[in-house]
Amino acid sequence: MIYLDPALWPAHGTHFSHLISDTSLEELHDFAARAGIDPRAFDLDHYDVPIWMYDELLSLGAQAVSAGELTRILIASGLRVKAKDRAAAYAAGKKEVPARPAA
Repeated sequence: MIYLDPALWPAHGTHFSHLISDTSLEELHDFAARAGIDPRAFDLDHYDVPIWMYDELLSLGAQAVSAGELTRILIASGLRVKAKDRAAAYAAGKKEVPARPAA
């Protein structure tokens, strides 16, 4: 399932939500692609999405949850990248969305 927290995080003149999956990064990337989210918005275990996309993402099937609930779901899924591991993941180039094979 795909989850979305409230747009509480200020940046770049707007506020952002986090979009996650409790199943797999593949599910998350597929949902993001269908929603037209720029792949550059992916940040290791979630997408940062602007407030203007919030209602559209809900209409596409994302489930609204609190920020705390989203964190708990992400941890329970086993997909969370811990803060202490982020620097190494960025250095290894893992922030990028994996390339999709041609259909």
